[in-house]
Amino acid sequence: MSSCQLNTFVSLVSTICSLLTVAVHTILYERGIYPASTFLSAQTYNCPVRQNRHPKVCKWIDDAVAAVKTELLKGTVSRIAVVIYSAASQPLERFLFDVSHLPIVPPSEVLTEFEEPLESDDEVDEVVEVVEPDVTAPTINDVDVEEQFRAIMQRLAFCGSTLGKLPDGCSFTLCVELSDEAEPPIRHPQPWIPSQPSLQPRAEGDKKTMGSDLGGVKTTPVRTVEAGDFFLEMWIEESRAKEKLDQERRKAPKPKGH
Repeated sequence: MSSCQLNTFVSLVSTICSLLTVAVHTILYERGIYPASTFLSAQTYNCPVRQNRHPKVCKWIDDAVAAVKTELLKGTVSRIAVVIYSAASQPLERFLFDVSHLPIVPPSEVLTEFEEPLESDDEVDEVVEVVEPDVTAPTINDVDVEEQFRAIMQRLAFCGSTLGKLPDGCSFTLCVELSDEAEPPIRHPQPWIPSQPSLQPRAEGDKKTMGSDLGGVKTTPVRTVEAGDFFLEMWIEESRAKEKLDQERRKAPKPKGH
């Protein structure tokens, strides 16, 4: 990653999607969604990671992240979530990436290099007269971003011990939460389907209420990435359904030894 300059919106989005791909593989390994034997040891961001080696799993992840990238380039995404479901399709955990603070860039300018920050009002006035449209974003140090991405992967690598064991038969998916003004992605073929109502905010008149499985009953911060004005936040939410399963597991009688 250190060889990639984060000087266009496309390069910024591509970097986030690379992180998302590595994070999904790591989450699947740490949460035991697939057998440990199906994962290979790899290295990225100068730290050891796990990568699933099954072709269909890899293709699904690559296709899902590509669909996320399409929406990110439109500037319509507020959050990205890796959601873990129980065998009964109850959301148990959500690994969230808040990307709502990305710069807003017109589609025609996603390959345009960001302008360097200007130091005085006089300079701003002068540039506005000459350059139109103006694509302004912070100077982003890609080495700083890599270091902070490495910290995210290190935290995720230990999430299994802090989140506890999941029940058997869990599955996962990748979701995007759109910004309030964004139109739903509608096209054919359609890679997206609406998430279940409990994972969607609901509008009631002029007020917006949270779905019953949004927010969770427990939140674990993972990392806030700050490089210049580039800001990305990640955290983990554990749901009420998971809390209930944990309570039932603790109350269940333990098998007696012979």
